[in-house]
Order: sequence, then C-alpha cells, then structure tokens
Amino acid sequence: MTMNLDHEELHRLLATLAESDIQEFRLEGEDFCLEVKRNLGTPSDSIASNKKITSEDIEPSPTQSKIDASPVPSTPPPSVPGSRSDLVEVTAPMVGTFYRAPGPEEPPFVEIGSKINVGQAVCILEAMKLMNELESEVSGEVIEILVENGTPVEFGQVLMRLKPV
Repeated sequence: MTMNLDHEELHRLLATLAESDIQEFRLEGEDFCLEVKRNLGTPSDSIASNKKITSEDIEPSPTQSKIDASPVPSTPPPSVPGSRSDLVEVTAPMVGTFYRAPGPEEPPFVEIGSKINVGQAVCILEAMKLMNELESEVSGEVIEILVENGTPVEFGQVLMRLKPV
C-alpha cells in the first residue's frame, strides 16, 4: 500500500493531533516519515519538538523527511462574549497565523467600517508557510476585528464579524 499525504491532509492530521492528548505520533510511508512529539518532560528533552515547521519539512523526498511539530496547547480557541445574532462571523478554517494585510508594508485588507463584497479578501491565514487568503462569503460592513495581526489562531476561532447588507 502506498501512502500519499497532500498539504491539506497533512494540515488536517496535524490539527487533529493538536486537539488530542496524543504526545507522540509516527506515520511512515514508502518515501516519508512523519513524527510528531510534544509536551515531553523537561525543556532539554523536548528541544527537537520546538522546531518550526517549514514547507521544506513537508515535501516528501526520496530520502526520509521528518517533521517535529511544536507543542500546541490543548485549550479551546478564545471565545468572545456578546455575540450578536445579526452579525456574520468569519471563522478560521484552519490553524494558522492571522495577517490583516498582504505584506508587512501594505495596508490591511479591511478595517472596521469597511464595506466588502462577496469574494473579497478579508485576511490571510498562514499555515505551514502557505499563505491562504480568506474571502468574504457575504457582502456587508466589517463591525469587529477580533484578532491582532500576526497572532496564531485555532480552527473555528472567530476572526471578525460582519453586518450583512
């Protein structure tokens, strides 16, 4: 049996592992090896688990590739009190880093009060060095932006709220 993992499947696997109590996980295929370790005793024991994952780490090669995921807290995403039923929540479809702008020196995609259209980019989520633009599913006005630029976010975390028009 040949095992192939694309980036999306690998991301889903890592997100599932992050939400579990599993501390060590190993998956081997013909041309790759995925090994995840986290929360392993003293800091000196887990130095290898603090390696930042890069796209080079997840590209299978003829030789064995190894990925060590950094420890992920098992706390749920922060909730924001006072949800209004008339607002549409834009949530993170994956674990990643939230960016308000396409680049460090560029203006944000949206601000509070911005009018947006269906399909308009509202932010970027970086996951494993891949930049994923999130597009609005509704037309409306940005009422709240709940995450700071450059902040890690969890799957399902509310990023912003929109008032549909």
